[in-house]
Formats: sequence, structure tokens, C-alpha cells
Amino acid sequence: MFDLDPGDITEGSISRALVLLAAPLVAQNLVQVANSAADVFWLGRLGDGAVGAVGLNQPIMALLFVPLTAAMVGTQVLVSQRIGAEDGDGARKAVFHGICLAFVAAVLLALLVAPNAGVLVRLLGAGPEVAPQAAAYLSTYLLLFPFTSVSDTVEMGFVGAGDSKTAMYLNFLAIGGNLVLDPLLIFGVGPFPELEVAGAALATVLGYTMAMLLGLYWLTGDHGSISLSLADAGFDIEEFREMVDIGLPAGGQRLAAQSVRLVVVAIVTIVGGAAGLAAYTVGARIATIAFVPAQGLQQAGQSVVGQNLGADRPLRARRATWLGVGIATGALALIGGIQLLIPDLLTSVFVPGVSEQGRAYAIQYLEILAYGYWAIGATYMLLAGLNGARRTKTSLIVDLVKYWGVRLPIAVLALPTGFAVGAFGLSIAPGLDWGMAAIFWAVTGSNVAAALGLGVYFRYATSEGMMRHAADVAAAD
Repeated sequence: MFDLDPGDITEGSISRALVLLAAPLVAQNLVQVANSAADVFWLGRLGDGAVGAVGLNQPIMALLFVPLTAAMVGTQVLVSQRIGAEDGDGARKAVFHGICLAFVAAVLLALLVAPNAGVLVRLLGAGPEVAPQAAAYLSTYLLLFPFTSVSDTVEMGFVGAGDSKTAMYLNFLAIGGNLVLDPLLIFGVGPFPELEVAGAALATVLGYTMAMLLGLYWLTGDHGSISLSLADAGFDIEEFREMVDIGLPAGGQRLAAQSVRLVVVAIVTIVGGAAGLAAYTVGARIATIAFVPAQGLQQAGQSVVGQNLGADRPLRARRATWLGVGIATGALALIGGIQLLIPDLLTSVFVPGVSEQGRAYAIQYLEILAYGYWAIGATYMLLAGLNGARRTKTSLIVDLVKYWGVRLPIAVLALPTGFAVGAFGLSIAPGLDWGMAAIFWAVTGSNVAAALGLGVYFRYATSEGMMRHAADVAAAD
């Protein structure tokens, strides 16, 4: 049903190609919503501290994936352009190098961060109620972190080849494993140990380890659209260089976003305490219902744009981007409207054990978040057009402005009057005591600003021949 070949993507209906390629990705990402909510759902039975521990770790773990973005984005872009140019050998070569790059980088990160988990969470201002649980979650997650990284990179190889269905199956396995193991390892059901917060982390990485094993089995067999053999093994420094050149700016883009999120979490901890951190975590997890369809469409869009550029069809690549923007904006505006109607119900379902203050914060955050969901969809699809055209450096600039230029300055206003964020001994941002609402509006305001600014830029850049130049570069590769 969802099978596509390069001819469908480069010659058939663009909207059909986008929808069929995105559908399995959106499906897997919607199931990812359940995966993200599972930790909060079960840990919510343990109180604000347990939920806050997961929330505190979100930006830390996202930062861990920054160096790995070069492997993931580089793999998808190179595979898609080479498949579009009918270069199967080059596509397989990209997948092998991407896997190697992801694994080595993840091992080095795990060895560096795991011994310092406690120090990291305390630097974020975690109090005695949250810090021990947050450190346990992070150190446990890092045990199998390299396997999680390889799993994600294998998925990107299949998506780049236009085979989002196989990527969906792998993600379903990872999520299904986590959903089954979560309550068993958190509460110690039957023969399983009672690990509480650490159990939630272990369930997550075990699920992705299962997906990695199946993905490698399929990749070395004859299951999907791309298969590796011993002939594809080998190390080409130039291949690594090209992959890093494409993916590193996307890693910088993620760094710009997650470093600010890290500071914002610290501000949340100062302003709202455990209740504020729990509410921020609830909002972030429920907001995945907006982010994950947008991410699925972005991955599909990058493959469609990349394959059309590889096939020397720059106008189709541009048209695919704008069609994707329309689809994503409409779908996420609808989701936002639904969330506006039931924020109290969502809070009650996911965190019934949260405090009254945490509940009030969570409801307020869900309402404010909903106003910016349409902008999330538009931004992700416009970035897909840029990334598919190898303009990952532009995506980096966009996120620098969005997070450092808009989100952080507004969020800082939440701090108490007279409080200042210090950097190298200098006072750089006094608070105005605007409270948690300032943090919530900082998130939505920055999302809307990014969508509007990026739309103007993309229209200008494509009128100046950006896609034509990208097609020429792909042909010369």
C-alpha cells in the first residue's frame, strides 16, 4: 500500500508521493507519542519528582544526539540523492559509513557522560527530590545508547531510499518493546526488578536495541529497498567528510535548540520547582502529538526533495516543499484546536498523581502550546526543503535566531525580579518575575516567529535559483 519507487517520487503526483512516504513515518511517530507518554503515565504514579527527573533529562539526551545528527541527516540526504541519480552503490556506501559514524560517536559520548551524570543534573539546578532520580535515569539510558544511535541511522537509510514502511516496522518494534517493559521494570512486576525511574530508561533503550538488531538483519538480507553485503564494507575518508559536511550544520541546528532548552529547564526549575518541572515535562511529552507528525513529514519531504534534485528536477523539489507546508500546517492546526478543548482531560489522564500546582501549570502550558502547532508543521517542512537541498547551514541559522534570539530572552523574564543569569562573571539577563507563563509563551512565540521568517526566506531563496544550484551539485557528486 505504501510502496514507492524512485519513479513515483520523481515523476508521479507530488502530493501522493509525499503522503505515501510520510504515512508510515507519521504512523510510527504517532505511536512514538504513546512511547513518550508511557514514561510520564507510569512515573506519574510516583509523584512530581519522578516525572521531573524525566523532564530534566530530555534536553540532556537531546544534546547527546547532536553529534550523531551528522550521521543520520548525512545518511538520509546522500542516500536519497544517490537513489534519485540511480547510484545504488553510492547509496549503500552511505548507509555503511553512516552506521559506523553513529556507533563510534555514541560510544565516545557514553563513556564521557555516564560517569558525570550526577554532576550534570545538579548543574541544571535539580533539588534533592529530583537529582538522584534524574542521575539514575541518565546513567541507565547511556548503557545501550550506541545501539539506539545505530537503530536511528539504519532507519534513515531506509527512509532516504524511499522505504519508509521498513523504517516504520523498526520503530514499532522499538516502541512496542518500551511499552511492554515500562511497567515491568518501573514497578518490578513478577521476576523483573523494581527500578522505578531507571526502569523507564532501561525499557526505552532495550526497545531500540531490539529494533537495531532487526534493522541490521534486514539490511544485510533482502527485505527492504536497500541491502548491504561485504563488498559494501570499507572506510572512505572522503565519504565521512561529505557526510559530516552535510550533517554537521544540522547537528549545530540541534545544538542551538537543545542548549537553549537546557537553560530553559534550569529556569523552570528555579521558577516553578518540582511542580513546574513536572508540568513542563507533561507539556513537552503531550506536544509530541504535534512534533512527531511534523517530523514524519519532514523526513518524507527531505527524501522527496533529495531524490528530485538527484534526478535533476529542481522545480518539482520546490513544489514538493510548499505542498508539504500546506499539508502540515492544516493537520497541526486541527490538532492544536482539539488540544485547546481538552487540556484538563489530557493532564488528568497522563499525570493523575501530579500536585495541584503542577496540574494548574500543565493545563496552562497545554493551552498556550496549542496556538503554535501550525507553525511547527510549517517550519519542519520548510527545513525539509532546505536540508534536502543540502542547505543545512541555513537551517542552523534559523534555529540560532529562533532559540537564542527569541525563546531564551523571553523565558528569562520568568525569573524573579533582581535575579540574573550569569555567564563568565557577567550579568546578562535580569528577571522580571513574569512567572511560568513567560516560559510557556516563549516556546509558542518562537515557533510562530520561526515559521513566518523561514517562509519569507524560502520563497526568496528559491526564486533566486537555490534548487537549481542544488540539482547541479547533486549531479556533480
